Amino acid sequence: MAIRNIREIGERVLTKVSKEVKAVDKKILTLIEDMLDTMYEANGVGLAAPQVGILKRIVVIDVSEEGNDPIILINPEILETDGEQTGDEGCLSVPGKVGTVTRPNYVKVKAYNKDMEEFIIEGTELLARALCHEIDHLNGVLYVDKTIGELRDSFITEEVD
Repeated sequence: MAIRNIREIGERVLTKVSKEVKAVDKKILTLIEDMLDTMYEANGVGLAAPQVGILKRIVVIDVSEEGNDPIILINPEILETDGEQTGDEGCLSVPGKVGTVTRPNYVKVKAYNKDMEEFIIEGTELLARALCHEIDHLNGVLYVDKTIGELRDSFITEEVD
């Protein structure tokens, strides 16, 4: 497909609330494929549609070691959280920086797949962090809004999204 430009902190699209996806058509399927290509090309583990300039409630995540097990979430909604984890977080929209963020250690999310079939996904640790981080993007929230202390320079090659 295609690699899209990743929007960076300061761009207004990242602060807006995304719109619900009513139906999946060819345009949405192309967007999802482009988001996956863009995420993998940038060595991210997640990407939300606003990060490529599209205000739709779509998220892609892949926290697998091999980077070949993508999770596609349309209209995701957090149903339940539990526990707490505090750790460094980065973002493809905030290049070269990391910050310490506290997130739930367990998250249960309801979403729809590419066929608009409802499903439930549960995640702990990195997956829970990625789910929360990406869903925040759909609501116009960046991790820097939740950072404890100052942002620091990142020397890692893989970022949360």
